Amino acid sequence: MTDPVRSVAFHALRAVSEQDAYVNLILPAMLDEHHIEGRDAAFATELVHGTLRRQGTYDAIIDHVASKGIGSIDAPVLDALRLGSHQLLNMRVPPHAAVSTTVDVVRREIGHKPVHFANALLRKIGQKDLDGWLSIVTAGLDEDAARAVRASHPVWIVRALKEALGGHATQIDKLLAADNEPPRVTLVSRPGLSTPDQLPGSPGQLSPYARILDEGGDPGAIPEVRDGRAGVQDEGSQLVAITLAETAVEGTDARWLDLCAGPGGKAALLGALAAQRGAKLVANEMQEHRAELVRHGVRRLDNVEVTVFDGREGPWEPASFDRVLVDAPCTGLGALRRRPESRWRRKPSDLDGLVPLQEALLTRALELVRPGGVVVYATCSPHVRETRGVVDAVTSGRDDVDVESTHQWWPHIDGTDAMFAAVLRRR
Repeated sequence: MTDPVRSVAFHALRAVSEQDAYVNLILPAMLDEHHIEGRDAAFATELVHGTLRRQGTYDAIIDHVASKGIGSIDAPVLDALRLGSHQLLNMRVPPHAAVSTTVDVVRREIGHKPVHFANALLRKIGQKDLDGWLSIVTAGLDEDAARAVRASHPVWIVRALKEALGGHATQIDKLLAADNEPPRVTLVSRPGLSTPDQLPGSPGQLSPYARILDEGGDPGAIPEVRDGRAGVQDEGSQLVAITLAETAVEGTDARWLDLCAGPGGKAALLGALAAQRGAKLVANEMQEHRAELVRHGVRRLDNVEVTVFDGREGPWEPASFDRVLVDAPCTGLGALRRRPESRWRRKPSDLDGLVPLQEALLTRALELVRPGGVVVYATCSPHVRETRGVVDAVTSGRDDVDVESTHQWWPHIDGTDAMFAAVLRRR
């Protein structure tokens, strides 16, 4: 390959488009396979992640420039055009290099037939800067539709996030911009196994166990992470676990449950916190392959039992836990900066299946916690239907449950994923 970096970037985009792959899982493996490291690896990472984040903007521009519209372009060619557009409009790549290298990828990876088309279209795109194109492709659109193109989010997500911000709707542009910024790598020290001072980076903003890797790098190379004494975990996720652990309970405090534990980051922090109090944690996960990830995450903790059940139907006795975490399956709209491809996969109709599941899991958690104990319901989504909507639906008309507090963290305010947590207490 004359340009292995761009070829790997192209194949990563194709895997995301064709196979519903997650770029954070496939790209490192591809870079490793082709022995791409250092500055070249950083370039490939920005090329792929940046293209996925800005895909909505580039698609609007490509649709405008292509005489027959974007729907007439074959999927592999479209992915190559997106890569070229990102280099032309958002990276410091000279225009001639952005065009010629992308055309080379088309010729080598797709064939000669679309080369002339790709070359002509990219040259047109290169005639204006990003602001120039945005003024053209947003002309005549309503406010939310124009915002969706500028910030490269589906319009339904823009409207959902705006609603979730409530009285702070003026912050929507800051939130969308934060979604398009690569998140810094955040580490968590697991109490009793390591301390934050043993980890590289600067202290976290919100969690006492967090360290932020200012220079990036491979967290897997850090000894404490490699052997399970620490992990990689966003501060928002750490705060969910800390909220459950630090909320006061009346009476015993010996038995904790993480009802939806995969992939295991919160379970590992909860298990470490529980161990310091002599408590045991049941970390439950419905899917075996995710349960295996949980086992790996908690391998240094002997007070954690990993179980594999549907959380709605597991074999636990009612009122048998002091603390329960429901980190419910959700749309993941709070982690769009971390999983850039997910904004293009999610649909409003996904909520119709997820919300009843979330309500059933929270209902089950409230059966399993004893009177005086606490449940924390959490989602990595700020969508109102998945957050306050679920809590209100489950607690409405119940006089044996108090909603003690709700917390919503935001990328543009707190520097975390947009995590939601509600603290509920059984009377």
